[in-house]
Amino acid sequence: MNGRPISGTSAGGRPARGPWRAGRALPALLLGTLLLVTACGGSGGGSGDKAEQGAAKEAESTASQAVVTVSPKDGAESVATSDALKVTADKGRLTSVTVKDAKGNEVPGRIAAGGAGWQPLQHLPAATRFKVHAVAKDAKGRESAKDTSFTTLVPKNTFVGQYTPEDGATVGVGMPVSIHFTRGITHPADVEDAIKVTADPAVPVEGHWFGNDRLDIRPEKYWAAGTKVTVKLNLDGVEGRPGVYGKQTRTVKFTVGRSMVSTVDADKHTMKVVKDGKLIRTIPISAGAPATTTYNGQMVISEKYAVTRMNGATVGFGGEYDIKDVPHAMRLSDSGTFVHGNYWAGTSTFGAANTSHGCVGLHDVRGGWSKETPAAWYYNRSIVGDVVIVKNSHDRTIQPDNGLNGWNMSWADWKK
Repeated sequence: MNGRPISGTSAGGRPARGPWRAGRALPALLLGTLLLVTACGGSGGGSGDKAEQGAAKEAESTASQAVVTVSPKDGAESVATSDALKVTADKGRLTSVTVKDAKGNEVPGRIAAGGAGWQPLQHLPAATRFKVHAVAKDAKGRESAKDTSFTTLVPKNTFVGQYTPEDGATVGVGMPVSIHFTRGITHPADVEDAIKVTADPAVPVEGHWFGNDRLDIRPEKYWAAGTKVTVKLNLDGVEGRPGVYGKQTRTVKFTVGRSMVSTVDADKHTMKVVKDGKLIRTIPISAGAPATTTYNGQMVISEKYAVTRMNGATVGFGGEYDIKDVPHAMRLSDSGTFVHGNYWAGTSTFGAANTSHGCVGLHDVRGGWSKETPAAWYYNRSIVGDVVIVKNSHDRTIQPDNGLNGWNMSWADWKK
């Protein structure tokens, strides 16, 4: 023995290079290290990742469980314009519903809380084809959609609303929106819901029905000067009475001009004219005679005529008068009350005596040619919608539906 070590370590502690076992041990150690890194690094496709990938693939390949139902059925015709259109979702919730006509006009609607259903917020127009696109999601977020179409009924009997004032008009502060329907209405709430009146500056308005064929709409007090009013008639498809449907869609806009309110005192035989809160003139007048007194109350000028015919036979006075050329006439009631020029009475009558058949007379000339007479002055400064108040007449207050005179009702009664 020469004393050389027989282990795998050379003198000085360094590994021996010669023996074969030392040369095979190093690769095994490296292999184990690589396996350890692969298993802990997360990139080797472990069992957890495979489960997640499998679930994702299953979700992608499985159809949504949400079921969308549209009523009426696809392709339906003669569909009712109210209470027929509904969209629901089962095993899921609605996320969007779009209903449009052929022109792209969308029907406003609302998805119920929780997404179980959708309904339109208004009636549908008649004789119109609609397309429905509805989307729902199930509990896993998978979408299901449905597309259908249907056509609403073609009505055999229809009605429209004849309205005042006209589109683009400038009116006085007392002008209500007044709508006369061509057929008697037995479903007034549905018709009223289809008519929207808004004002700028904003003010609350309410409607009141006179009989079953007239709806007037106004604020509590006279309009403020300068107010801009918009009336939207969305009557197309509204069932106003069984089997009778509206056929009108119209937007009407008018402007309230300056304020002018005139007060007639029948006892004093005067009319005070107040414009924008200031008295601008006191005019001598002749009101109704003791046997044919003038109505009291707040009245609104509804029509103006430079010259008109007044025949007593048309308002219950037989042949007592028939004047073919009454100048500067402004209507206050449907029953024949006017403020008008009077050329047949002497000048001294005005401011001293009541001699008419119920009208308010102002001095004028025959033919109304003069611009200087009180009647001409008043006529040229008045507009439809101005207010004329009559007081101290020995008569009753005019009925609210006799002309545009709903101001003679209390606000509480108006809203009933």
